Amino acid sequence: MLRFRFVLRPVSAVRPWGADPPRLGWFILTDGWYRIEVGGHELLRYADVAPDSGPPWVDYHVVRLWEDVLDLMPQALEPVPADLLDFVAGELPAATWPAAPEIEAARAWHAGHSLTMGHLRAAPDIRFWRTVSGGADTMTVAWSHPVDPDDDDPIVFTAPPTGRVVLPTDAFVAAVTAFDRELFAAMEERVAGLEAAGPPAGVDLDLRGLRHEQRDRAGWLAEATTRDADTDWPAVRAGAGTLLGPAGESARDREGSARGLVQ
Repeated sequence: MLRFRFVLRPVSAVRPWGADPPRLGWFILTDGWYRIEVGGHELLRYADVAPDSGPPWVDYHVVRLWEDVLDLMPQALEPVPADLLDFVAGELPAATWPAAPEIEAARAWHAGHSLTMGHLRAAPDIRFWRTVSGGADTMTVAWSHPVDPDDDDPIVFTAPPTGRVVLPTDAFVAAVTAFDRELFAAMEERVAGLEAAGPPAGVDLDLRGLRHEQRDRAGWLAEATTRDADTDWPAVRAGAGTLLGPAGESARDREGSARGLVQ
């Protein structure tokens, strides 16, 4: 029901960074394409891509998706209390609010359930939250990609503009684990190949540092899945109440009226 898919660009086609001399590193060598499969949909798959430009997915360093998934793991794996489900599922009100610790806590908690996509233009909001209720332990994956009607060159994805899929939390953890293993298997082949052949001519590459980073990053998933989110629930509840209260409409009401919602 959920998979993080990627393809690495051939080493010979990876563009080094900088100059005098140009350099390669572990992050740079993850250059490629990625997408997310969930509930029969392909998130981050572009609807209009030139046929000779590679897969029609996000063209970026794959490790960035991996880092962003791991960053949200503590928040995503922390069960959301029933009274905050409307808040975590909806968009924050557009009104301007005075600075206050509880409002900042609520905003940060809300943002902590979204994949970071600031490096992409017109990226969708992809959110994850866990619910434990009545013996069911589930993870909700929701996305939204509104198209700006004033944009002369809009980014269009093949997935519906909004959608929501619910899956067992174990399936979410399994998907992240599979992504981690597949990325490090692909990078192990890449690192070992460079150790055997040496750096490309004219390129600065620290092979010892490359091997060290391969080993070090291999432990990041275990740390992410055991790290406590350390949520200040009273502050989040107070901030959420302030943010949602004046709007006169709950996040659930807003979502129910949204067009294109996929269950």
